Amino acid sequence: MIDAGATWTDERVELLKKLWIDGLSASQIAAELGNVTRNAVIGKVHRLGLSGRAKDAKPAGSPAAAARPRKATRAPSAPAPIAPQPHNNNVNNVVIAPIPLQPVIEEPALLPDEELAVPMSERVTIMDLRESMCRWPMGDPTKPDFRFCGGRSITGLPYCTHHSRIAYQPVADRKRERKLARA
Repeated sequence: MIDAGATWTDERVELLKKLWIDGLSASQIAAELGNVTRNAVIGKVHRLGLSGRAKDAKPAGSPAAAARPRKATRAPSAPAPIAPQPHNNNVNNVVIAPIPLQPVIEEPALLPDEELAVPMSERVTIMDLRESMCRWPMGDPTKPDFRFCGGRSITGLPYCTHHSRIAYQPVADRKRERKLARA
């Protein structure tokens, strides 16, 4: 294996810079230099600060591209504020207006799902569970009194009507609940 420090001589670095400015890809540069990978070329380009090149309309290797002076790189500045643009009805027919806030309807506090849905006598163990029964787990799986709902499941779904409403909430409801939880 070749020593990584020995591969980047001054001549190879200068050739790398020239090829990069000429617009060659990292793979093409690696093939031109030999004994170096595409990733090594990319790493060296980034360490040299050459990564900000722009694609030209001129073909690679043209005299104008090689003679072009290299722009000094600088740290990006804060984005400039966007000036209001005149309305052009041909582009968009969008009216920007404030959206009135909708009142949040407080739902009554519900009892825990286990007590609300199924009495303990109707719950089933995994051994008693059948295909048409609700598979909603109830209780702590590490305890001997762990059971499943056992109610009549909706055709094609693993849960009864009550537990399907809990398991399959509309996306809008889930987003609203997350917003309320953050506030």
